[in-house]
Amino acid sequence: MLGDLSADAFLQRYWQQKPLLIRHALANYRSPISGDELAGLALESEVESRLVESQGGDWTLKHGPFTEEDFLGLPEEDWTLLVQGVDLWVPEVQALLSQFAFLPPWRLDDVMVSFACPGGSVGPHFDQYDVFLLQVEGQRRWQIGAACSSETPMRDDSPLRILKEFEAEEEWVLEPGDMLYLPPGVAHWGVAETECLTFSIGFRSPSIADMLGDLSVELMTQGYDVHYRDPALTPAMASSNIHQAFIDQAKQQLWQAINDDDLISDWFARFMTATKYPELEEMTEEERHAIIRGRRYFNGDSVDESFEPR
Repeated sequence: MLGDLSADAFLQRYWQQKPLLIRHALANYRSPISGDELAGLALESEVESRLVESQGGDWTLKHGPFTEEDFLGLPEEDWTLLVQGVDLWVPEVQALLSQFAFLPPWRLDDVMVSFACPGGSVGPHFDQYDVFLLQVEGQRRWQIGAACSSETPMRDDSPLRILKEFEAEEEWVLEPGDMLYLPPGVAHWGVAETECLTFSIGFRSPSIADMLGDLSVELMTQGYDVHYRDPALTPAMASSNIHQAFIDQAKQQLWQAINDDDLISDWFARFMTATKYPELEEMTEEERHAIIRGRRYFNGDSVDESFEPR
């Protein structure tokens, strides 16, 4: 799947470092879900979905669940349907993840599937996670720009995180079976050349702030009750300006609170493997799959479970 690269070479040279285009990564892959079936998933209240329309450099965003009338009223161009967590609902999509066994499975976020009409796009943007963009049907043009950060200017007139400025440094048209790897922070812009299906295999990357927030909740849950204590004081430190010794003391006490391998390993394992959709926790995998198979929009005849990757 990585072309001429071994898994070791890919991880050393590209993972979280720079983009990689892989032609014919999964040349024989046949989509287990059609565009109509993807739209059917977007009708379900349990499924996270979005509809993005682009006109004249502006984008509009709608969140699902949708109705059949929502799709009947769409134009023939310039829109994209995105459905998150399709691997949770379609076992044949979940089977695709076996191709990524060279990465820790707990790093996986989900498989997002998008269907786009010609001109469909979600605009120039960047993500803070690793993603493999597998072209499954049709053609999509990808432009790659510079590295971005939280300081990169964004448009303030859009419901999407659209870059204020974008300049392409590389450009490719992906055909079915081609795949593009993008590390975090790289500006990119994908536009459908034809009706197309794209599978986005994303890997979760929580912010450090979110991690610290969750860890603080864990400490409180465990009854950690150590309070702040001053460093050794002198009369000269009785100032409205905070002396550096107080800062050092606070850092030391915070470090002491988390400098516990057992605490961190237990918390980190649970934090990184927590389900993305907790409302589905009580539903088994078989029950989710059965729900979708029972829907009139889902045609199991489209499934090919025996694709042979290159």
